Amino acid sequence: MTGWEDLRGNRVGVWGLGREGQANLRKLRSIGVEPVLVDDRPADENVLATSDGGLDALMKCDVVVKTPGISHYRSDVTHLTNDGVAVLGGLGLWLAEQDLTRVVCVTGTKGKSTTTSVLGHLLTGLGYRCEVGGNIGTSPWDPGASSTADYWAIEVSSYQATDLPCAPPVVAVTSLHPDHLDWHGGVERYYRDKLSVCTRPGAELTVANGDSDLLRDRRELLGPRVEWVGADDAPDADWMVPLGLLGQHNRRNALIAGRCIRALGLTATEHALRDAAVGYQPLPSRLTTIGSHGGVMFVDDSLSTNVLPTLAALDAFPGRRVALIVGGYDRGIDYAPLAAGLAARAAATLVLTVPENGPRIHAAIGDKPDVVDYADLDAAVTAGFRWARPDGVVLLSPAAPSFGQFRDYRDRGDAFARAVASLRSLFQLILDPVK
Repeated sequence: MTGWEDLRGNRVGVWGLGREGQANLRKLRSIGVEPVLVDDRPADENVLATSDGGLDALMKCDVVVKTPGISHYRSDVTHLTNDGVAVLGGLGLWLAEQDLTRVVCVTGTKGKSTTTSVLGHLLTGLGYRCEVGGNIGTSPWDPGASSTADYWAIEVSSYQATDLPCAPPVVAVTSLHPDHLDWHGGVERYYRDKLSVCTRPGAELTVANGDSDLLRDRRELLGPRVEWVGADDAPDADWMVPLGLLGQHNRRNALIAGRCIRALGLTATEHALRDAAVGYQPLPSRLTTIGSHGGVMFVDDSLSTNVLPTLAALDAFPGRRVALIVGGYDRGIDYAPLAAGLAARAAATLVLTVPENGPRIHAAIGDKPDVVDYADLDAAVTAGFRWARPDGVVLLSPAAPSFGQFRDYRDRGDAFARAVASLRSLFQLILDPVK
């Protein structure tokens, strides 16, 4: 297997100069390699455009280290590999050099970031030096990353998984649902790519979401040994309460993290885990409560970009009125499962849709529950607050990406927070008019 140190003395190209691409560049320079720089949309005059000389420059390299966003299935990637150029990923190069018994890889359509961060927090709370990296946090090969960590909790995206030459003995899978189909070229290929980390050389145990029929139906893709973990397992266990996470799916994520700790051969009593859980800071825009006003709770779940996490978010509030804000970039997601989940919900629910695919979601849901289309997020937040009073929830869980209207899910979450702050001021003026 090829690691970073093996690139010394080679002609190397860096393809893609985003966050991970910059880490790739810093790593190469730290080992004395000055690479060719190529990007699909270069923002620097020293970087070649892929379509304007960049691909030709990469063809002259021995090795190309690409960013995960460049699909493994693109024709220009195939052209390079067919011509004998090794196209590799930064995470794979790093794993090839590690003591993998001290690494846990976490993947899944949704829940992987939360599970990875919980795992890292618990290991730190138990007294170990643990770093969180990969698709979240630090690129562990970046020269500025820790070189003294006892353990690494690594989030692996489906994009990164296609570039891995090996895997640690312990892998976790939090969920499975159709996603990123344009990158992978189809749903079954996405499933295979997402789960490929479970069967790479070195993988021994997969700690998997036992509540997922999609995962159970694909047992053969989960490696030599599987331990299933469900949200209702260990019903008397409450060590995860200090984490402050909402929903049964997050209880399962915490249980998966706890099982990974035991799989590393570490002993941790429930009391020790509870103490370790104290002080956890939930990740932004992942079913995160951002405040309350007039008895109404406001919850930012902007990272929910498909149906599965939106249904899980609704399940976090059983028996409570929820004004659900959905809609965003239209990538052709099937919203029939969302419609079925909403129709089955016993508690009162109002769906407020926003562009661009709000009308399509509305059509899929029909008239049960009530659905109202709004022109923007601000209007939806205000209407949701009026309806949810005095003790309901306004939940932003869009079941769609943020592209087009917002830079990313964080920008959308920030817009939600601003809308909440604005309506606080508006309703305070109404309730307490200036005399």
